Amino acid sequence: MDDNKLYNALLKSQDERRQLERDRGEAKAEDNFRKERPYAGSERDNAGVARLEIHRGEHPPTLYDSSMSLGLIGNPNPWSREQLRERKIIYSGMPDKEVMDAYRELRIQLRNRAGEGNFTVMFSSLGNGPGGLLTAFNLAAAFGLDSHSSALLVDCDPHNNELAGLVSAPMEYGVTDFVGDRSLSIKSIIYPSGVERLSVIPAGTQASSAVELFSAVRMRELMTELKTRYPDRCIVLNSPPFRENTEARILERFADQIVFGVPFGEVTGDIIADSVDALGSDKFSGLIFQE
Repeated sequence: MDDNKLYNALLKSQDERRQLERDRGEAKAEDNFRKERPYAGSERDNAGVARLEIHRGEHPPTLYDSSMSLGLIGNPNPWSREQLRERKIIYSGMPDKEVMDAYRELRIQLRNRAGEGNFTVMFSSLGNGPGGLLTAFNLAAAFGLDSHSSALLVDCDPHNNELAGLVSAPMEYGVTDFVGDRSLSIKSIIYPSGVERLSVIPAGTQASSAVELFSAVRMRELMTELKTRYPDRCIVLNSPPFRENTEARILERFADQIVFGVPFGEVTGDIIADSVDALGSDKFSGLIFQE
C-alpha cells in the first residue's frame, strides 16, 4: 500500500471511529478533524501553511502528507506574470531560460548538499551596499517552484526596505519586532509573498538594535520553531552585506549552509578568499555571481 492510500485509510478509520462515538453520544457536535489557523495577511497560519490542529481527544494519522500541506499554503494576492517580470522575480516559463536554469541548478546543488529534510541557507552579499535581497528572494522562489517543497524567506537586513516592493501583501511587523516584543506571535510576522509556495518574514523596524536582537535567546527560539515546524520547507535567511556588518557573523549560527553574492565589478578574487577565510566555517556552499 502506498503512502496516499495508507493516509486515506487512516482518515477513513478515524471518521468511522468518530461516527461510532456520536452514535453512542460520546462525541461533541462541534468536534472537527482539523481546523485552519489564520496568519498575517491571510486566513492561514504563521508559516504560510494552514496548520492542521488536532482537537483534544483526537488521534491524528501518523503519516505526513506533503502534497496536502503544500496545497494549503496561502497566496491570496498572487502576482501576475507581468508583475513578476517587472519585479525581476523568477517564474516557471519565463522568457530568460538561462536565468531560470541557473536558479534551478542552485536549488539542486543546495538540496543535494543538505541531504534529506529541510534546511536553512544564509545569503549575504560581498558588495559594498544593498542589492542582495532580490537574489535571496529568487533563491527562495526557486524552492517554491518545486511542487514537493515550500520556502520561507526571512529578511534579516533591517537597513534595506526592498522587500516591500517584492511582496504583494502589506507588511507591518518583522523579525526584530518579534524578538524585541514578547507580546507578538509568530503568525503576526509571516506574510504571503504573491509567489506560489513562498512566504516571507520582513526584517522589522528595530534596525538600531539589530545586533543585540539577533543575539537574543528569543531569536534562536524563533529560528528553531521556523525550521522544525514543517519538514518540507527550505528557509532562506537574507543577511546584511558580510564585509560591512556584524549582523551577518551573528546570523551564521542559524544557517546550515552559507552562500555569498558577488556583485559584478565590485569584488575581487582576494576579497572572496578573505571573506571565506573570515567566515571560518564548513557551512560555506558557494558563490552567486550577480549582474
